[in-house]
Amino acid sequence: MTLVPIDDPSDPRLDPYRAVRERDLVGRAGLFVAEGEVVLRMLAASRRFAAVSALIVDKRRDKLADLLAALDPDVPVYLVPQAVIDTVAGFEIHRGILALGRRPEPVPADALLAGLPARALVVAAVGIANHDNMGGIFRNAAAFGAAAVLLDPTSCDPLYRKAIRVSVGGVLAMPFARLAAEDDLPDLLARHGFTAFALSPQGSTRLADLARPPRAAVILGAEGPGLPAALLARTHTVRIPMAAGFDSLNVATTSGIVLHRLAEADGLPVS
Repeated sequence: MTLVPIDDPSDPRLDPYRAVRERDLVGRAGLFVAEGEVVLRMLAASRRFAAVSALIVDKRRDKLADLLAALDPDVPVYLVPQAVIDTVAGFEIHRGILALGRRPEPVPADALLAGLPARALVVAAVGIANHDNMGGIFRNAAAFGAAAVLLDPTSCDPLYRKAIRVSVGGVLAMPFARLAAEDDLPDLLARHGFTAFALSPQGSTRLADLARPPRAAVILGAEGPGLPAALLARTHTVRIPMAAGFDSLNVATTSGIVLHRLAEADGLPVS
């Protein structure tokens, strides 16, 4: 590993980590920030994402020795005091671990679906603008054996730092693709043999009665507006029954319930 002790918060080698929250909003030109030990372990093990550098509080060096050794030898690991990482980032980094990763070239949604096995479960996010919800959806997709996640053009970036953190690194483990503006989601899924199930409080089929086809796609919409009526009209609609007088679930929670149901129906050992 390449360990580089730094004591000066103005050191230019730390510039990519400055004002993390502000930079989150404007982007990082093909890079993303990973935060926390679990996420960094996922980044180090990933075949799709490459670590560019790491910024670690020096007192955590020994505890993280195995993780740091798993990084490519050419990846610099900057060791700094807690005060330095807090000053550079612009807020307290309690975990004391940040890293920069490089985004891979995007994969077209059509190519991603074409490469999936004959029996596969995918998740499609439509209009998901909240990064916590996006991270939760990816976490559940990874936990319940989904093969991929599709994002419509209006959904937020899953490689936003907070989304990665909420996903507990699931974003780095789950293949995903963003639809182009001209892509038609129901048509795209149908061309690849996927039965599309759109979640709605007014869905025609109860989740408990849902039969699991070989290729299934779970379509999730934003809380409040839900999925567009035109999309619901072209898919199989599914509802999760709730107590009388209440018909609202958090979308990440919804994804967990539905994916667990389909995972068990598919024989996935859920421990």
